[in-house]
Amino acid sequence: MKLIGIPADILLEKHLPAASGIGGGSSDAAAALRAFSDCFGVAVPDAATAATLGADVPACLRARPCRMTGIGDELADVPDLPPLHFVLVNPGVSVSTPHVFTALSAKRNRPMPADLPEWKETGDFAQWLARQTNDLELPARGLVPAIGVVLARLAQTGGCLLARMSGSGATCFGLYATRTEAEVAARAIAESHTGWWVAACSEWSLARN
Repeated sequence: MKLIGIPADILLEKHLPAASGIGGGSSDAAAALRAFSDCFGVAVPDAATAATLGADVPACLRARPCRMTGIGDELADVPDLPPLHFVLVNPGVSVSTPHVFTALSAKRNRPMPADLPEWKETGDFAQWLARQTNDLELPARGLVPAIGVVLARLAQTGGCLLARMSGSGATCFGLYATRTEAEVAARAIAESHTGWWVAACSEWSLARN
């Protein structure tokens, strides 16, 4: 790997859709950097260096919920998250992140509040997140109308607290209060849309050390 000066061949078995807006490639890069550190005793690159591989790589190296600013190289802790259960859905369409940014008409959108609240319950987090925006969703939906179809389908499932697009798309997510609700929703969507990639997953709060 050129970044840390050690030649190596890496075989990647990928299960996530490519170019799907969920940081799969960045997570792969972060895993490779950690593996090199463990195997060869080299230091894991700092955030600024890791960001040269991709804006999401520093956050993936951190591997816990955090707030990203700058070009992804400035990370800050966030309050502990309540248990979160998701359904991820990709309509089988790759989206070019540069194309989405090119189509973004407003470059100075309202930022996330500086002070973040304490989220005691999943519903609290869903209500707060519903008041935030993903400014890339509108241009992405213009390029890939199927994103709107996915969001509508997620919103129709029982127990869906919020349906949004992830990153620059085209993957979308539904947020649920329980793992069972997420799994039932995932099965229903997968059965009705066999060409879509669908996965249920959970993110649990990480205790502070």
